[in-house]
Amino acid sequence: MTVVPVDPPRPEKPAQRFPTATDDEREAAVQAVARALRLGETVVIPTDTVYGIAADAFSPSAVGRLLAAKGRGREMPPPVLVGAASTLDALATRVPDWARALTVELWPGALTLVCHQQSALRWDLGETRGTVAVRVPDLPLTRMILDRTGPLAVSSANKTGRPAALDADQAEEMLGDDVTVIVDGGPVQGGEPSTIIDCTGAVPRLLRAGAIPVERIDAVLAPHGVRVVPEPAGGQPD
Repeated sequence: MTVVPVDPPRPEKPAQRFPTATDDEREAAVQAVARALRLGETVVIPTDTVYGIAADAFSPSAVGRLLAAKGRGREMPPPVLVGAASTLDALATRVPDWARALTVELWPGALTLVCHQQSALRWDLGETRGTVAVRVPDLPLTRMILDRTGPLAVSSANKTGRPAALDADQAEEMLGDDVTVIVDGGPVQGGEPSTIIDCTGAVPRLLRAGAIPVERIDAVLAPHGVRVVPEPAGGQPD
C-alpha cells in the first residue's frame, strides 16, 4: 500500500504567477505547470467552473500535498481532469451507455462522472472505493495544460470550508504558500461547481447539483430510459 505523507512539505519559494494574455505567455505558463508537476509539486490553474489546485494524478506524494494544502483528508479524494473524452476508457471501466451519451453531449463541460476505476491504474488518490471522478473542462487553456501533462488530480482552489477561488488573486491568498505556480487566466466565466453524477450503478445518481441542471441531463438520458435519482442529503464537499 502506498504511504502518503501526513503533512507534505510546503514549497521553499513563493509561488510564481504567470499571465496568459498572449500566445507566448500561455505557452510559458503551460511549460511552467508541466515542469512543476513533473517535480511532484502542486499548481493553481483556471478551469471553466472555478480555479483549481492541481497535482500529477499518478504521484501519491503530490496528491498528498494537494489534500494537505486544502486541509482535507484521504476520505475526500480529488476528481481527475482529462483533456478529451477519449481518455475516459483509460481510467474507467464498465461505463454504461447512458453515461457515454452524457460525455458526447455535455463534455467538454461542467459535468463530473463518477465511474468504476480501471484496476490496472497505478495511482493513489485517496479512499476512492474503486471509483474515479472524471471531467473534461470547457476551457481551452485548461485543456492545453492537460494535453501537455496528462490526467491531473484537481480540486477547487480554496481551503476547505471557504468559497472556491474565482480568480488568481483569491487562489493566491488562500494557497500561495502551498503551490509553486499560479496560472492567471483572469476571472472564471462559470463560478459554479460542476454537477456530479454517480455512474457506478444501474441508474444515474446525483451526488452534487451544479452548473449543468438536472433537467438538461435528463433530456440526454431520456432515449436510454433512465433519469437522474435525486441528490442525497449532504451532497458533496467542495
